[in-house]
Amino acid sequence: MQILHVKVTSDSEGQRIDNFLLRELRNVPRSRVYRILRKGEVRINGRRSKPTQRLQVGDVVRIPVEDGGGKAADQIKPPARVLRQLEQCILYEDGDILAINKPCGLAVHGGSGLGFGLIECVRHMFPGLKRLELAHRLDRDTSGCILIAKNRKSVVRLHDLFRKRQIRKTYELLVYGCWNKSDRSVRLSLLKFTSPAGERRVRVDPEGKQARTEFSVIEQKSDFTWLRARPYTGRTHQIRVHALACGKAIVGDDKYASDAQLEYSANRGIRRLCLHASSLVLPAIETAGSEEQGGVLKIEAVPPPSFVQAWKQLE
Repeated sequence: MQILHVKVTSDSEGQRIDNFLLRELRNVPRSRVYRILRKGEVRINGRRSKPTQRLQVGDVVRIPVEDGGGKAADQIKPPARVLRQLEQCILYEDGDILAINKPCGLAVHGGSGLGFGLIECVRHMFPGLKRLELAHRLDRDTSGCILIAKNRKSVVRLHDLFRKRQIRKTYELLVYGCWNKSDRSVRLSLLKFTSPAGERRVRVDPEGKQARTEFSVIEQKSDFTWLRARPYTGRTHQIRVHALACGKAIVGDDKYASDAQLEYSANRGIRRLCLHASSLVLPAIETAGSEEQGGVLKIEAVPPPSFVQAWKQLE
């Protein structure tokens, strides 16, 4: 067991201790981080801390680290081919934020058996930036726009914008079946649960959290529809479950589509979830280098070839 003593700088001022530890111990499981907090093994200025305690500049945090864990594990280098691919996926960059067109199949962070994720890759790509943090998340099999903050101030601001729903997100998706155009606005509460197999799932349930998604048709075939979706809330699997509630599972969705639907698309060479985060619109951050247009920054990512090819294969 090693003991780290980390002095809090201005970059971490006001941050909760649990989030501070998750950043400092990037490859330590979340359960382990919260366990050492509950057991009182983490101290701030010599005193036990609660997970919600916020840090001040100059605080000294005592962090116990198991041998072979903690920061050393963060030195796992992602494959060079993945880093080269991500270099071509940068959509926007200024002094505060970085926008990436995340490939389908790449998790946003390592863990649960994954040696690395998007954020670990980006940290290797920008070794001089010490405070790179995810501003939000996308499911592993969802491609498209994702924001990464370059400093503590930016991550706090972006989290605040997401919480206040001042960032407009737009997705594109392919669904099995002919979409009923009357299903334009879906307002159904969603509840998370764990399946008998131990998988995280979501269902429509009045006891769940309020959720709203607006759908519009881009293109239609006899048995398939290309849709645009705008989620007004940010619930887990929101678009996937709201589409399913309208009787239309997303093509390639191995959590919510039927076995027959998955077999149909697999037989046509479709090996991905056909859900893509196509744009983000947010108030422009006032820094040199921001491309402001009326105070609004719009970041777009066209659907990748695998998505477009899937549409062509659906007949």
